Amino acid sequence: MMASALPLGLMVSGQNGKIKEIVGGKGFRERLMEMGFNKGSTIKVIRNDSGPLIVIVKESRMAVGRGMAQKIFVEGV
Repeated sequence: MMASALPLGLMVSGQNGKIKEIVGGKGFRERLMEMGFNKGSTIKVIRNDSGPLIVIVKESRMAVGRGMAQKIFVEGV
């Protein structure tokens, strides 16, 4: 993992990033890949306050739980 990457959960609303790594078991990584969370994909945080994060990945808006967000490492763009 690159030193400049941080967990998705630490990004602020309105921030863009590029997915660098997804940490977790094979099933977890495959599930996220099916949702569009692939290495190199751009991601934009719409809301990060209380509750799940609202993000846009590949032109789709979706909610990501805090536990999941801590396993998705993103580099700022």
